[in-house]
Amino acid sequence: MGTVRWDGQRLDDGDGTLLPGMPSARGLLRSVEVPEFPGVTLHEVLARSALNKVPDGSRVPFSYTINPYRGCLHACLYCYARSTHEYLDLDAGRDFDTQIVVKTNLVEVLRRELAKPSWRRENVALGTNTDPYQRAEGRYRLMPGVIRALADSGTPFSVLTKGNLARRDVPLLASAAQEVPVGFGVSLAIWDEELHASLESGVPSPRARLDLVRAVTDAGLPCGVFLAPVLPGLTDRLADLDTALEAIAAAGATGVTVVPLHLRPGAREWFSAWLAREHPSLVGRYRQLYRGGAYVTAEYRSWLAARVTPLLHRHGLDAQRGGGARGVDGEAPAGVPGDDQAAFPAGSLPPAGSAPVPAAAPRRGRARAAREEAAPDQLVLL
Repeated sequence: MGTVRWDGQRLDDGDGTLLPGMPSARGLLRSVEVPEFPGVTLHEVLARSALNKVPDGSRVPFSYTINPYRGCLHACLYCYARSTHEYLDLDAGRDFDTQIVVKTNLVEVLRRELAKPSWRRENVALGTNTDPYQRAEGRYRLMPGVIRALADSGTPFSVLTKGNLARRDVPLLASAAQEVPVGFGVSLAIWDEELHASLESGVPSPRARLDLVRAVTDAGLPCGVFLAPVLPGLTDRLADLDTALEAIAAAGATGVTVVPLHLRPGAREWFSAWLAREHPSLVGRYRQLYRGGAYVTAEYRSWLAARVTPLLHRHGLDAQRGGGARGVDGEAPAGVPGDDQAAFPAGSLPPAGSAPVPAAAPRRGRARAAREEAAPDQLVLL
């Protein structure tokens, strides 16, 4: 690993005292390797800010994001956030999986920002870049402080995760939902164990994530599911999609959105290398499907939507329940976390226009309300 840019993580603008052996690492407190994460280096830094403003003109349904970590131990080869590691002069491949930046003072900085008179309590999203409940969270426990800070300040927020570590904080999330609107989303797609181990080696199993959906909804919270990414030729068989949607419905999801694979720069190179090694017969097909860039062709999106739509209806997850397959209109694809024009499944975002729920309100009522308020025109595809 070469020199890493830490200045953007620095809390203060002064020179400060530099750590021995790290004369250029101004924002870095220390780098550690711990037994529970073999081959991984955790870079503990001081963050200058916690709230990231979404760029003007973006059509995502939130105004700010929070990222406790940079890089991700989930190690998903298809992850759209891989290229962000290059801003630190790290590569989008192995470094993204093994060089994890931890913002150790995140909660302190967040509370200070939320206490400013100028803070307007706009929607905040967690999990739009790297997963806040990746395995490093078990060591650093940043999320409980983040949840408390947002709830205490009256700020609505949402969490998107693949990590079943979030079960630890379900009681805290349920308590926060009595104070502010809360959305919760879970991402899952790969059901074959061998494919799961090969493509997303650090992610809990799909069954474990279904248990997370059940735990969230049992606590009275809404929970939207992203069936994402659907991999052409690998996970788009009718039987696979039917099995997945049946299980998602049985777990009590308030909504589901089916999203085909995106291959953005950073992810494209690493996924393509994996595909050539593991499934060389599909290389030509992927070149055709992604000949226009990061997004699969309109023809495939329409084909997938036609395949998924009756399954959503069969399992009670159609548009009336906040379900959808993206891309039926053939427009430029958008809407996955991190993309503009996002149409997230019902339950994955704070209820639009809702006021904080009184402390005495029954918790199960919120989940039912999320189902009933699901937008009927949400059948849009990427």
